[in-house]
Amino acid sequence: MHDRSALGPADVPDATLAAMVATLYDAGDASVTVLRSHAEQVDYELPAITTGGRWWVRGTASIDGHERDFTLFVKHVHEWSRSPFFEMVPPEVREWAAGMVPWRTEGAVYSAGLGDLLPAGLAMPRAVGIHDIDERAYAVWLEVVPTVDADWDLERYRSAAHLLGRFAARPGIRALARIGSREWDVRSYVDGRLGHQVLPILGDEGIWRHPLVADAFADLRPRLLAAVDRLPELTEELLAVPELVGHGDACPNNLLVRPDRDGFTMIDFGFFMALPVGFDLGQLLVGEVQLGRGDGSDLAERGEACLASYVDGLAAEGLELDLATVRRAHALHLLVFSGLSAMPFEHLDAEPTDALRAMAATRAAIARHALDLVDQTG
Repeated sequence: MHDRSALGPADVPDATLAAMVATLYDAGDASVTVLRSHAEQVDYELPAITTGGRWWVRGTASIDGHERDFTLFVKHVHEWSRSPFFEMVPPEVREWAAGMVPWRTEGAVYSAGLGDLLPAGLAMPRAVGIHDIDERAYAVWLEVVPTVDADWDLERYRSAAHLLGRFAARPGIRALARIGSREWDVRSYVDGRLGHQVLPILGDEGIWRHPLVADAFADLRPRLLAAVDRLPELTEELLAVPELVGHGDACPNNLLVRPDRDGFTMIDFGFFMALPVGFDLGQLLVGEVQLGRGDGSDLAERGEACLASYVDGLAAEGLELDLATVRRAHALHLLVFSGLSAMPFEHLDAEPTDALRAMAATRAAIARHALDLVDQTG
């Protein structure tokens, strides 16, 4: 009657599952018994350093004698030291690096009532349970939200940017900015990922002769290395811009289009925190391009459209910032967080196929756009 073995340590007792089903259906004091249940792994291509697994749990429950089918989404969240990617971290900094990713944030966000604070047009799944697996992992059990497959045209990007501006400026949401398990700022990323992984690679003479780099990034080498030399200055400038709050990874993958086509359901809140104004525009703009979905030729047009809509969103929440200030903050963020690390580092050991060469070209387009924007706004 029950087979949730696929969940492994993320599973819960039947009584706990019944309590979550009661919450799902707002059953109150009604008697709820889970009659049948099974778990299956979610087919999801994109790895995440703090995610140990994703599953659907489906079944049938008796609620006051009436049978109801249910489906829940389960996400296993862990400290990133448990990720296979952690093996890439130099041994001498692993203890420090393990604490650099705020893996407890997602559970804290789902427990904090953020959904009640979102502006019209944004929603998030309701968590029916958050259960510790051990001292370095927990499972989030979420309702399944309706979505539709939809093209991301310019108008959809504008709509998302406007809502992200409202999200960033809304006072109630900003009050939750420090809800994560640790302090984090731009310098943490610069000293961490850039300092220990990206900058040493950029400084390696051989990397510029690699087949995936030599053609796509040839014209960018002097500009990227010049940006590395200016990184301390650019970091301080970015730290000085107004600080609001951000989703942290507001790419289209994490903004699910709702069936009413009038808004988005936000998911994956692992990097929700206090962030520089305009931060969420970065992944909104380049998230799909990083994955090779599009060639990056429209980055400038989409970027300007999203900037204007984002600033309008800030104003809708009573925060008046001029477009030039937000454009500069966006330019700095895009270079520091995406442009400098645009090389397809994760594929340098693979055969340089035509598909990987095309991906390298799109990554180069991101770096080129970021460098251009920093030059234009400086």
